[in-house]
Amino acid sequence: MTTTLMSHVKGQWVRGDGSERSMHDATTGEVIATLRNGGFDPGAAVQYARQVGGPNLRKMTFHERALMLKGIATYLNENKAELYELSYMAGCTKSDAMIDVDGGIGTFFVYGSKGRRELPNAKHLVDGAVEGFAKDGSFLGLHLCTPLRGVAVHINAFNFPVWGMMEKMAPALLAGVPVITKPATPTAYLAERAVRVIMQSGLLPEGAVQLVVGSIGDLFDHLSGQDAVGFTGSAATAAKLRSHACVVERSTRFTAEADSLNASVLAPSAAPGTAELDLFVREVAKEMCVKAGQKCTAIRRALVPRSHVEAVVEGLRARLGQMAMGNPRHEKVRLGPLASSDQRLELEKAVEALSAGSEVAIGERPQLLDAAWEKGAFAAPLVLISNDPRASAAHQVEPFGPVATLIPYDDLGQAVDFVALGGGSLVTSVFSKSADEARELALEVAPHNGRVLVIDERCGKTSTGHGSPLPHLVHGGPGRAGGGEELGGMRGVMHYLQRTALQGSPDFLTAITGTYMKGAERKTGEHPFRKHFEDLQVGDSVITESRTVTLDDIERFADLSGDRFYAHMDEEAAKASPIFEGRVAHGYFVVSMAAGLFVQPDPGPVLANYGLDGCRFSTPTYPGDELHVAFTCKSKSLRIGQGYGEVAWDTEVIRADGTVVAAYDVLTMVATRDGPAPE
Repeated sequence: MTTTLMSHVKGQWVRGDGSERSMHDATTGEVIATLRNGGFDPGAAVQYARQVGGPNLRKMTFHERALMLKGIATYLNENKAELYELSYMAGCTKSDAMIDVDGGIGTFFVYGSKGRRELPNAKHLVDGAVEGFAKDGSFLGLHLCTPLRGVAVHINAFNFPVWGMMEKMAPALLAGVPVITKPATPTAYLAERAVRVIMQSGLLPEGAVQLVVGSIGDLFDHLSGQDAVGFTGSAATAAKLRSHACVVERSTRFTAEADSLNASVLAPSAAPGTAELDLFVREVAKEMCVKAGQKCTAIRRALVPRSHVEAVVEGLRARLGQMAMGNPRHEKVRLGPLASSDQRLELEKAVEALSAGSEVAIGERPQLLDAAWEKGAFAAPLVLISNDPRASAAHQVEPFGPVATLIPYDDLGQAVDFVALGGGSLVTSVFSKSADEARELALEVAPHNGRVLVIDERCGKTSTGHGSPLPHLVHGGPGRAGGGEELGGMRGVMHYLQRTALQGSPDFLTAITGTYMKGAERKTGEHPFRKHFEDLQVGDSVITESRTVTLDDIERFADLSGDRFYAHMDEEAAKASPIFEGRVAHGYFVVSMAAGLFVQPDPGPVLANYGLDGCRFSTPTYPGDELHVAFTCKSKSLRIGQGYGEVAWDTEVIRADGTVVAAYDVLTMVATRDGPAPE
């Protein structure tokens, strides 16, 4: 039964009213869905995102948005079977579908987790260190990051209709910016269904996500410097979009992932008979067959020492010969069809261009399982060997299918040159037994790539593989690859935040950021360790009594810790050093002694100390020095639903003459009133 796809705009599902497009089952050629362009007002969609979606998202903190992502991922995980079924229509095997569907879900899980671990439970982010501009500490500066007041427009490719959509969506939503997502038409039926499931979760605030199937019309005309565009597709389309007035004149943020002629380099040390050569062959064959080679990260150029070419060809012939091809619904099939007949035509043009300067090493058409060549968009695996490696069309033409070109090289310098001829790639992998080779190749090809994967026998089985971008690491590349970056953990979130330099007095910056700035007013009174999380205020402090460090303290700490470094134990040796005037206290004793001064020992809301940040000893502590501690609540971040919050304490250990001898942040868990604090 044919499905009519719909857009989701301004909170409603709407049908298009313009020209019609059909989508076909990649295996049988049957029409499975149609869509019509238009049916919505692009300007109104942008305004709805700005006026409804943005404010609703910005009411939430980073942690609340992170929990939203986790909840959506959990819901999708429980309802992904129907997405697998639709993936078969796009030519995906079960494992292909898992890469797309589970990859998208996993990205939401990762950002849900990292958002709670690495961002504060706040609506803004202080980025980097505070800078001082006045000797008396009265004038400071810092960088503050806040969500853009616009919309993130995401234009996605056909090959990963779920992952490609969700990997863009996750950092934008975590940042607090609403999304208008536009899937590529050939597989829009899968993206549309995924959005429907996301909407059914009930976890998205109104206006947070809109979906446009078909043309976006004049949507770009309504974008401004508060908006952002993320594009995946051809370099030609990326160039066209990048030249739009919204980007050129109004500075709409634009990032692109475009064509990429990715390389994999077999180093000379990975000779026939080594595990590394076997791993290389396995990876090239896998990248040709996963998603039928329709991956922007797939290996297009396999660079091989001349002496190893024959062994690689034989290995690939054996590997590819084991790959059953046909209907992706068949449990034995590992290589399905391309996503559409149009994609097959594009591939045939690319192969024709590549063949002009190459010879066919492997190109037999296999017998299909439960499918027919004339009905589906099938393409047989093809391995070419370049006759003129430097002038090879493989450095200019991307065959988006199960095709790879072997490029013989004579030395490492030549291999690096060949990688660079691709004009910028998403990824290059290196297979080597030698750390020296790996270092030379990795450092030399890095400027031409967004990611470099280095493989030896030790990590061969645990590696996520050449073609697998991870949410934790950047995805993108220079030059031909688009010149952009996506993902990369919090780097992806920062793309949707405005970094603003903020200057003022310590008291004003403390009030604005919710983070204590040195020099701001401290509030003393009840010991802050006696206060529950809700009652604790940034700036709450205790200025402790003093304690004099003695030689006996130093010797007892040395006995207890076993740390008998000469500067603590030998007066003459310490004096002979260029740093010390005599025996000094252990830095860790100073930290321990400070805790003894500021800790309130009775049971109370403070549950645990879980670490120190930024500990520095600025000057030595000698026997006879009198020390006290200024201990101040620096920042708070509630752990939603856990019964406690995380509190950082600005800690300064101060000598009697006012010199700070040690400074660091103490990190604690503090119970909420209804939390697990002991009575």
